[in-house]
Parts: sequence; structure tokens; C-alpha cells
Amino acid sequence: MKIRERMAQLLREAPPDAPAIEFEDRWWSWGRLSAISGDLDALLNGVELRDGARVGIVLENRPEHVAVVAALVATNRCLVTLSPLQPPERLAADIGRSEVPVVVASPEALERPGILAAITAAPALAVELDAEGSLRLVGGSLPSGELTAPAGVAVEMLTSGTTGPPKRVRLTEHQLDVSMSSSAQLPRGGSLLSSSVAVVSTPLVHIGGLWGALSTLHVGRRIALLPRFQLDTWVRAVEKHRPRAAGLVPAAMRSVLDANIAPERLASLQVVTSGTAPCPPDLADALTERYGIRVLMTYGATEFAGAVAGWTLPLHKEWWDRKKGSAGRPFPGVTLRVTGEDGNVLPPGETGTLEIRTAQSALGAKAWVRTSDLACLDEDHFVWIKGRADDAIIRGGFKIQPEVVKRVLEEHPGVQEAAVAGLPEPRLGAVPVAAVERVPGADPSVEELFLLCRRQLTPYEVPVHILVVDALPRTPSMKVPRVDLLELVKDAIDRKVA
Repeated sequence: MKIRERMAQLLREAPPDAPAIEFEDRWWSWGRLSAISGDLDALLNGVELRDGARVGIVLENRPEHVAVVAALVATNRCLVTLSPLQPPERLAADIGRSEVPVVVASPEALERPGILAAITAAPALAVELDAEGSLRLVGGSLPSGELTAPAGVAVEMLTSGTTGPPKRVRLTEHQLDVSMSSSAQLPRGGSLLSSSVAVVSTPLVHIGGLWGALSTLHVGRRIALLPRFQLDTWVRAVEKHRPRAAGLVPAAMRSVLDANIAPERLASLQVVTSGTAPCPPDLADALTERYGIRVLMTYGATEFAGAVAGWTLPLHKEWWDRKKGSAGRPFPGVTLRVTGEDGNVLPPGETGTLEIRTAQSALGAKAWVRTSDLACLDEDHFVWIKGRADDAIIRGGFKIQPEVVKRVLEEHPGVQEAAVAGLPEPRLGAVPVAAVERVPGADPSVEELFLLCRRQLTPYEVPVHILVVDALPRTPSMKVPRVDLLELVKDAIDRKVA
């Protein structure tokens, strides 16, 4: 069943008292989700935002926000996600660029500096969604331009892209349908709902979290929704609901191991899926050795509405010892190839740019999509990710563009130029570090630079080390080489430790 039809069916036919989402030890019923959906539908119809209308939401990990997502999918509107993880200035700019006619947000989000003003200036309608699920218009007006998404577009997600400023990725209904149908089956015997529970802790504003929530609802499964990943809360949720599978980024896996959680508390888990960032094989093996949980890596992207390659449990049992470190095999319906700089397809074992052909692509099942990842395919059709063709830093599953951090550092009047790179880190994969070249005669302090970053960047974008130097290392073409920059920062760290 297609996702729009399925979501409408659940909101219409699920028993009103059936539990749907647990949040902070309190269950939200399907009846409550349906009521929020009906209220939102009535509000949007009242301002003539019907089929195809684009609706923005500052999407938080809260049950009333999941209800809005389900409502927009079910009523043939387009969900436009806006990230609450951003500083107010960045969020306000995103709202302006998104050109949505209405923005739904929590009272806390609307109270952040400049957010309500950005919505009304867009112009757009501001809709407050409180913690009980009540909706009300609090200001703004409808724009005079186009209010609908292109035909067939179900979701628009703002991502950082591979280079340059953020871009909005459009996901079609067909992409979501293919992604959902490849992941799990509807309950057997005509049952509408399942009694099993999935623990969702990934931010809903990222594709992993949104896909996790939608795919769970799609099969009628209950959700134990966490505001964010916190070790104790996550362990309690697993111990209480006893899921057979859960998703964790490598940094979260490391937290589980470091905390030495008692094995009986995680006894229900057979597998942990890991995406968004490469998982070191030794980390996966450590989790398996201590808890008997197999780690199934996946590979995907926002543009593909989820994963397109990965490990399954049977594949892991048969191949892991020989293929550990691989991202797995392409999923059914997905074809991978690796090409060189000349665009020609490379033979097995050679590294080049990964290209993907899948019905989960907006370009269709016959088009090859070039990624930003360097990879090789072996003779057994396993894909090995070797790095990135761009400069993006993946920190614990979050993507950071060095150019964004660089621009903020260069706002300081004492900074002539800044350079940012990813320093390998066992737990998070990589962390941003920076060096700045001072303006002659100026003396910017590291404390001032950190304060500047904390004001304008998301917490995961703030460099863990900032070095002030008289001159940055440069190539003959005057570029700052990443290798030399990292050596400069490492030497400074070593001196500090010594």
C-alpha cells in the first residue's frame, strides 16, 4: 500500500484508544494523533492550503510533531522540514529561503530570537503547536506566489549538500513508496496494527529519523520516541520494550560499550543498524563480542529517501569474517558502479566515484546518480566506502561543511583567513579543527573565536581545537593543504599535552 494511502488509513481506522507513541513515559493514542491531524487539516483548508500545499514544520522529536508529519502525508500535502538544531539566525534564514506559505512550530521555537519575525516577513502564516497538540494561528499572512510543490513531491528536506550553501532535496511519493516497500511488510492476516515497538532516537529532521518514524508507522508498529539519544534513556527504552533491532550511530555504540551496560538489559536486541557515518569494524566486533548483537551497516543518502545498500542478518552470518569493513551489498532493485575521472566504469577493486541507479532516486530507476563518495566494488559485489570526494566532515553522523565554519571564524576582525578540516577521532569518526591566520598586528584570542562559533554554529559544528598562527601553510597555488593543516593542529595538541 502506498504511503499516503496507508497513513490516511491508519489515522481513519486505527482504534482510537490503541497506543501509538510513547514519549517521556506517556502513551499517545492513535485517536489523539487522528484528532491533531483533523485539526491541522481543518486549519489548512480554512486558509485554502489543500492538495499539494507546502507546509513547513520546525521538526522536533515530539509526538505532536509526528502527528503533523502523518497528517501532511495523509492529506496529500508536502512536508517541508526545518531544523530546530540550528542557531536562531540560521533557522530564520532557512525559513526565508524555504518560501513556505505556513510554518508550524512549538511555542519554544517561536520564542527564539527572530523566528516569528522571519515567518511573518517571509511572508508566511505562523502556527503554534503546543505540547498537548493544540494548534493556533499566531501571526503572519499568506504569500501571493506559488503555494504548492511540484506534482508528486511529498517531502522537502533541507540538507547541507556536498558543496556550497544548503540545498533543498525533494523526495517524491514514489521514492518513499519504494523505500517503504523494501524495508518491512505490513502486518499479516489483515491486521492494521502491530504490537511490537521501535525505539526512535535519531533527530526526525534528518532522513534517518524521519524514515525511522514513517516506516514504523507505515507497518503499524508502536514508537518509543526519545527527544534525543541519551544513553540511560535509550537503555531503559530497550529494556522496557524489548525490540529485536535498533539503530545507533557509531558514537552511540561507543557510549554503550564505554558505560559497560549489563548484557541482560540489551538481551532482546539481535541487530543494530548503523548508518550516517562509517562504523569501524573493531567497534562492531566489540559490540557483538560483549552483547551478541550483530551490527548491520547501511549506506544511503537523503536524495535516495534512505538506505540503498547494507548488510542483512543472513549476509552478516555468511560473509562478515571475510568482508568486515564493507558497507554491504546493494539492496534489491539497486545497482552500483564505480567510475574514474574520465567517467569510465572501473573494474572490481579499483577506487573511484560511486554511482547509483535505483527507483529510490528522484531521477527514476534508469538514471545513474553520481555521489560524493569514493568507493570500490569487489568481485562479490560488496561496496567499500573509501572517503569523500568533497570536504565534508562527518562527526558522529552529522555532516559539517568546513566552508560554513570558515566563514564564521573570518567574521572576527582579527582573522585574516581561516582553514577548517576533519581530524580523525575514534568515537565520532572525525571532528572539526581550525587554524586562523591573524591580521598583522592583531591578537585574536582562542576564547573569543570559540565564543563566536558557539553563537553562530550548531554545537556539532564548533571546532574542538582552534589554533591562531601568523601564517597558514600553503601550496604554490596559495591553497591551504588539508594534510599540512592537520599536522599543524596535531603538533599544537601534542605540545599542549606535553
